[in-house]
Amino acid sequence: MDARLLDILVCPICKGNLEHRKAEKELVCKPCKLAFPSATQNEVSGADAANVERVFPFTGGSRFIQNGVLSEAETARLGWGLLLPVVPAGLWLAWQAGPGLIVIGLAGLLIGWAYSAPPLALASRGLGEAAVAAGWLLVVVGSDYVQRGAFALAPLQAGLSYALLVAAILFINEFPDRRGDAAAGKRTLVVRLGPDGAKWAWLGLVLAAYGWLVLMVGRGQLPRGAAAAALTLILSFRAARSLLAHAADPSALAPALRLAIAAAHLHGLVLAATLAFGRWPGALS
Repeated sequence: MDARLLDILVCPICKGNLEHRKAEKELVCKPCKLAFPSATQNEVSGADAANVERVFPFTGGSRFIQNGVLSEAETARLGWGLLLPVVPAGLWLAWQAGPGLIVIGLAGLLIGWAYSAPPLALASRGLGEAAVAAGWLLVVVGSDYVQRGAFALAPLQAGLSYALLVAAILFINEFPDRRGDAAAGKRTLVVRLGPDGAKWAWLGLVLAAYGWLVLMVGRGQLPRGAAAAALTLILSFRAARSLLAHAADPSALAPALRLAIAAAHLHGLVLAATLAFGRWPGALS
């Protein structure tokens, strides 16, 4: 563990210093006689261990490993256990819909790996938002492919606003984590831009999402009813107002995080409903 992290890590009970025992892979508080596991993903990045300003349950990770709920090996086994049933299900869908679905699945795996794993580690380079947007856009493209049996432009046109709002969730979650991320060398957008610059970048990302939706409806690429999804801009603006006022104060950001999550989810639901039941441009009566 980086010695710089030990300078800011404290016991959650007495706020005293912790001793790192490498052999036991533990952080020990002698006054409280407590030991905390350190053989986790923290050993790779240190971001969660250094984050003492997280906003539970939105940021800072689940801390299952850090809190001893699961060991590193148990977490790996759980991950493989969740992945293995998905593979035959995906292959069955590909057999039904077409081989293009395998390409989409492999692209998704690549994005998931590149998000955090070296050498790319996109999240540590300020590119995590782009990876998340691409991943969620693949979900829309894959869903369309299963039903259509072919690639089309429509899911990209319809899904980009939603994908950008999901990326905005990741972006705003980085504000409370910025000091821990910076201490661990994780150069997220908030670390790179600072809270004052990043808050305007977040607002720009949100406006780009809604701007894209309005553009697609205005150009006749989406049903007119899809414009109803832009009403979630009210939630996004409320989140922006809170973020602009408290970007540097993690303890005051919980309302903004909730609003950003609500905006993305409601946007997706309204958009899906209007696309499913609305009249598409050029459709026969």
